[in-house]
Amino acid sequence: MTRDAKRHFDMKKLLPLILIIALAIVFSIDHFFFPPPAVEFQGRREMMDTSVTIIVYAPDEETAETAIDAAFNRMSEIEQIASIYDSSSEAFHLNLQGQLDNPSSELWEIITIAKECYELTQGTFDITVEPLLELWRYKPDSQEQFWELEPSEQQEIIANTLPLTGADKITLSTTPHYSISLVPGMKITLGGLAKGYIVDQGLAVLRAAGIQHALINAGGDIGVFGGKPEGKWEIVLRNPNNPDNHLARFLLDDGALATSGNYERYFDKEAEVGHIIDPRTGYSSHGSSSATVISPTCVQADCLATATFVLGPTEGITLVDSLPDVEALIVDYEEPSQIYTSSGLSIYEDKK
Repeated sequence: MTRDAKRHFDMKKLLPLILIIALAIVFSIDHFFFPPPAVEFQGRREMMDTSVTIIVYAPDEETAETAIDAAFNRMSEIEQIASIYDSSSEAFHLNLQGQLDNPSSELWEIITIAKECYELTQGTFDITVEPLLELWRYKPDSQEQFWELEPSEQQEIIANTLPLTGADKITLSTTPHYSISLVPGMKITLGGLAKGYIVDQGLAVLRAAGIQHALINAGGDIGVFGGKPEGKWEIVLRNPNNPDNHLARFLLDDGALATSGNYERYFDKEAEVGHIIDPRTGYSSHGSSSATVISPTCVQADCLATATFVLGPTEGITLVDSLPDVEALIVDYEEPSQIYTSSGLSIYEDKK
């Protein structure tokens, strides 16, 4: 075989390999510049006494399910730390013993945020309100519930309980080791911010897994990032006085929304004593019908929704307008048709 013939023969053998390599390069370039369309996937679990939904957009089911499972697992880890009803949780033992040495970084951060929010809101958000909540909760073995007592008797008991509240009394110590201490008789409840914190942690896991568009809804505490492939996330705020109607429709790319209201949960059968207590008075708050806050993080939105609900429309909006990147919508208590909004809320509202 001549040299030219041999070269021609070798090229014929190499041609299929060259074509395969060329096709692989073309496919890689096409995949890089024109990735497969993201498809919506959902996951739902019962946790934190509510239904939690995670929505992500991903190129395939395996990627989505792996990310969603990892987010739920992380959220469950923190729930087990922050629950005051789980006898194995850190928060439970803190209430039981009044002190917790070497707490997890998560509980330390949650308590730190709670103390900061207490100061920011002038005590209207207070995780040490638990002793007051215990007064109002239904007691099956009691012949007379707290809301059935004479007002003078209620006031006396509340007055004796109020000294056990105040998040500024919680001590965070770093020497000789990390520890959290409560004053004797004090107890915490983390329901007003743990859910928001957990949502933020779930979103962080989804980001780390490479998800670019996600939403987590934990019973009305909603966190999102990346918008949707075709636009923004749409969040509908229903009317507490008419569930068939909505108060507003918000559009978010990144951020969080949380709503506080006394229109679904009450201590008494007559639905007169709402579950949100004003830490300053010890009585059910009637400052608002509902308060919705939009914020960069869900934990901040969660805290501020409770605080603005207690403060009421005028003071609540004043507080929100003093904070960067925070907006709110508050429904009046006496006049539920009266709606108050912060100065920059309109940038999130869908006017359609």
